[in-house]
Amino acid sequence: MTSQREDLGQAAARSSRAATRARMTGKQRREQLIAVGRSLFAEKGFEGTSVEEIAARAEVSKPVVYEHFGGKEGLYAVVVDREIRLLLDAITGALTTTGHPRVLLERAALALLDYIENSTDGFRILVRDSPVAQSTGTFASLISDVASQVEHLLAYEFKTRGLDPKTAPLYAQMLVGMVALTGQHWLDHRKPKKPDVAAHLVNLAWNGLSGLEPRPTLSGARPTRAQPRGGQT
Repeated sequence: MTSQREDLGQAAARSSRAATRARMTGKQRREQLIAVGRSLFAEKGFEGTSVEEIAARAEVSKPVVYEHFGGKEGLYAVVVDREIRLLLDAITGALTTTGHPRVLLERAALALLDYIENSTDGFRILVRDSPVAQSTGTFASLISDVASQVEHLLAYEFKTRGLDPKTAPLYAQMLVGMVALTGQHWLDHRKPKKPDVAAHLVNLAWNGLSGLEPRPTLSGARPTRAQPRGGQT
């Protein structure tokens, strides 16, 4: 009797899931597949995820995935685009508010760390298949986009300090790259606390910027005269 009740319960559950799937609109189905794909891409990466797995976890057939996205590549592109816009909007919002440049830098660092904390899967997707160290790829493109937002802040500071504003784009890449790499490290360790990480980042960046030399040179890069053969002088 108990076994029969369990069978009836399982059948009812399957019927309920089937009814839920049938009631989904096209938009709801698309969002469901995006959520499923995002989770799998974060867990296994693009290459390690298959259309079969996406369909199985969403409890749909493979043709449904192809119908909405044309395949795994299309779904991945949508997931990555959403994550890039989410992170870029957060950092850009922090940099476009009013305040002292150091305060804006603090807000930008916290915006990145907030994104990592609240959208861990998304950040893993961005750095897994396009590591920060690569010169091309989605994360490298994101770094360039964020750096372009920082350039105008650095250019203004450089002008007020008598430095060459033409070097601002280069320093912007350095600054954003440093923050991104630190964020990747913090993702794995989560120590120290987020505000402390941001404070240390700004400490290095700001205090380093405040002591910039107008025309820096490498102390060990000065050419030396070659010694004549035979040791003669």
